[in-house]
Amino acid sequence: MNRPDIIPEWNDPASARRNLPATATLQAFEAAARLGSFTRAARDLSLTQSAISRQIRALEDSLGQALFFRDKQTVRLTPVGQTYAAEVRRALAILSAATLGCRLNPGGGVLNLAVLPTFGTRWLAPRLGRFGELHPGITLSLTTRLAPFDFASDTIDLAIHFGRPHWPGGELMPLMPETVLPVCSPALRAHHGFAQAADLTRAPLIRLTSRAEAWPRWFARHGIDHVPGAAMQIDQFATAAQLAIAGAGVALMPTFLIAEELAQGLLVTAIDTAPSDSDDSYYLVWPTGRRDYPPLVAFREWICAEAAGTFHPLPLRQKDIAG
Repeated sequence: MNRPDIIPEWNDPASARRNLPATATLQAFEAAARLGSFTRAARDLSLTQSAISRQIRALEDSLGQALFFRDKQTVRLTPVGQTYAAEVRRALAILSAATLGCRLNPGGGVLNLAVLPTFGTRWLAPRLGRFGELHPGITLSLTTRLAPFDFASDTIDLAIHFGRPHWPGGELMPLMPETVLPVCSPALRAHHGFAQAADLTRAPLIRLTSRAEAWPRWFARHGIDHVPGAAMQIDQFATAAQLAIAGAGVALMPTFLIAEELAQGLLVTAIDTAPSDSDDSYYLVWPTGRRDYPPLVAFREWICAEAAGTFHPLPLRQKDIAG
């Protein structure tokens, strides 16, 4: 049912309204789909069972599709009904969130932001107080996402993405690049006596599952034709840092994520080397056509100012990148 190519735009309201059932009808259908009963749906909405039945029948007639199988006193969704129910539930959730945001923040709004877990904890969270001081009317709702998702089937307004400038259905803006260092515990470095990059070919390595090519690229930059063999696979930077502190191996870590550990001496650089630029970068990404949403504009300007000094980003659209 997710067909963004046929979704009517509200710049043609008359066309959009022809495809939009009444909210009460959609609520009746959602309740019946969720509860598996017209009677229970009627009780849930404080209506009569016949009212629910009439609304759903009218909805089916307008769609030209049966949404329920009816068997005596029970009902169950047809395959079409299952798909439609998921989309209706998502649409009602969006309307509910928008209404709540308007009620709570009539002069601001709600921004639903997806963040990478360690980036959110180490870089973003310590700075969010400043955003709140500048924009007290905007409510931030943060959720953690490790991988790209479909904006068309989600309620997220803005995401922080690490990787290449590619996100179908989204517009991207570079936020900042990333530099990485090989780090380990002081005891591990002393034990192995690491002195140059080649020495790390015999070190126990800690590798992020989301960045499988990070170590091979680092070795290649140092002129070493080496593909690390066995390595500990970890899916979170925070866990990788703790393992490195415990002496389990050498981790290739973004410098801004381990500044405290380096300052406290819990971690040291495995060899005396300058940080290396990662092949990927951090980006802001939002749904196509959403760029002028006021809370999004405010947050985008603020976070780019926070990241200033790395480079000055220019907006990119997916169609520009693809060419």
